[in-house]
Amino acid sequence: MTAPLPTSAHTIGPFFPQTFFRIGDNDLARMTADAPPTARGERILLRGRLMREGGVPCVNAILEAWQADAAGRFRHPADPEAALADPDFLGWGRAWTDADGAYEFRTLMPGGFAEGNQRRAPHIDLWVMASGLMRQLATTIYFADFAAENTADPVLALVPPERRARLVAVADGEAEGMRVFRFDLLLRGAPEAETPFFVE
Repeated sequence: MTAPLPTSAHTIGPFFPQTFFRIGDNDLARMTADAPPTARGERILLRGRLMREGGVPCVNAILEAWQADAAGRFRHPADPEAALADPDFLGWGRAWTDADGAYEFRTLMPGGFAEGNQRRAPHIDLWVMASGLMRQLATTIYFADFAAENTADPVLALVPPERRARLVAVADGEAEGMRVFRFDLLLRGAPEAETPFFVE
């Protein structure tokens, strides 16, 4: 039997039309679109743009976000405190970029948690899938509210110091009674401008 030959890489897909997304898919703070949002924690809006080099918007890209609840717990068997997790918080959502490359998530300010013998700062994990990419890109969003926790976070410590600010969401006022945070992503560009991504 001969060994299989490697084949060329292809961009990820298929790519879904906007109708693939249901109302509420981008709301991590409720279990279903018609369920009330959780009453625990601080509700926030996370907004931004996904761009290529030169500020060209990435249209029809998919972003998936997941995070711990306000107390730093996950409703997942791998979390030893899963039974204590917020029962009204889904903690996962999907957004789609529009013609300007803009996206939005409704969620909670996440809590920090222990991972092994280390503490993770409050953060939101993000996957990006877009035309022209050979695989999903993974990154992590931190918040300036937690400067001390960010300094001690073992994942953020892997990023060169001069690039860490690219992973911190920027406070951007208020809307609908919630604090707004902006997190723009640049898929390719100068090192000081490009978003750091992690290998999954």
